[in-house]
Amino acid sequence: MEKSLLRKLPKVDDLLKNEKIAPFFITMPREKVTDAIRTVTNLKRAQILNGEISTLCDEDIVNEILATLSVSNRKSLRPVINATGVVLHTNLGRANLSQSARDAVNSVISNYSTLEYDPQAGSRGSRHVHVEKVIQKILGVEACMVVNNNASATMLSMAAMGRGKEMIVSRGELVEIGGSFRIPDVMKESQATLVEVGTTNKTRAADYRKAITENTAAIIKVHTSNYKIIGFTEEATLGELRTLCDEVNLPLIYDMGSGLMLDLHEYGVDEPNVKDAIKSGADIVLFSGDKLLGGPQAGIIVGKKEYIDRMKAHPLARVVRIDKMTIAALEATFNEYYNEETAKKNIPVLKMITMSMEEMEKKALLLKEKIDRIGVFETAVEETTGVVGGGSAPSSVLKSMAVSITGGGFTSEKVEKLLRKGDLPIVARIKDEKVLFDIRTVFDNELDLISDKLREIAGK
Repeated sequence: MEKSLLRKLPKVDDLLKNEKIAPFFITMPREKVTDAIRTVTNLKRAQILNGEISTLCDEDIVNEILATLSVSNRKSLRPVINATGVVLHTNLGRANLSQSARDAVNSVISNYSTLEYDPQAGSRGSRHVHVEKVIQKILGVEACMVVNNNASATMLSMAAMGRGKEMIVSRGELVEIGGSFRIPDVMKESQATLVEVGTTNKTRAADYRKAITENTAAIIKVHTSNYKIIGFTEEATLGELRTLCDEVNLPLIYDMGSGLMLDLHEYGVDEPNVKDAIKSGADIVLFSGDKLLGGPQAGIIVGKKEYIDRMKAHPLARVVRIDKMTIAALEATFNEYYNEETAKKNIPVLKMITMSMEEMEKKALLLKEKIDRIGVFETAVEETTGVVGGGSAPSSVLKSMAVSITGGGFTSEKVEKLLRKGDLPIVARIKDEKVLFDIRTVFDNELDLISDKLREIAGK
């Protein structure tokens, strides 16, 4: 029985000539197609030898190969539809870039560029200048430098300004910034000595003052952007620390994290913004590019030229430098901020956060109508809540609108799982045994894609 079944297994060479498999040679190397065929035939051979199957069907084998090829041909890093209502979803790539940023990236990757070349002088230039001018203009700072992320900005600042010396920070601000990376660990790598002051819930300016010695290099304030302590709390303000630093002639570093450029309190976002941080007197301000700023992943350092020049000359500067794509996207993103209303319209993160309930309801009704045409699911438009996400504004709740679906002979868990399968995963959430599509984070051109996937799931 086993031998007769084994003899019926199609040969690899014959399968390579199959008319259904042949089209994959257009998009895949022959070796990859061959590997997929061997994977399936080896599995069938093992099943025969183990007595798991007693019949073979060539068509079924070909279909398994086609399914294997489809998965194999799928890119690991690919787009998804974010229907969770989490605007800055870290697992889904955080901030979406504006159209101008995408165009800028495409321009520099399609051509040679002025990355480190000054066409006016006809000589080597600096990659820092491309974003420095626009950031200086928008924020009114002496100088700036951009590195690959905010953790790098923290480490470089401390290495350049405090190596071998002490840097004072509040115990309540020693946060974990995600992926088990902790501020104390990042600081330790800079070879500066971390001096903790105060308590978890209360740190006063006097606590910093008591810790100052002749070996103190700077005072650091870290905005706890991914959590909030409420209740019996107190923290020294930037203004208080600025006064103290002036008295003892020390620089003040403020790691604010989220990179919010506008006042969004009226939209429910209770976060400090970069411009206010600079006005409060910090000598150096550090923030992220891919959070509330709405740009690419980057760590942005702004402030006094004497300190930033020191960072640019530090050996770590090359280790943490950004590439041309990040520079292009960041320059275009900052250009949007010349006009705040334009920024709210053109930068996806800001557009999502400032979207009105009326706008979201209109979009939700449109999606409901598309799903209702399938004739399988029970749908409803309902109010819900989302969050900013990305380690930003932990206490901010964003009122939102969602389309919920039930029925169709499927459990909500089954539908949610099937939505994630395929070339374009759709990530939704389950609430009260219903699948919810939060409209705030769904783009207009994704409504048809959601309804098409649901139609596929329903078998219509």
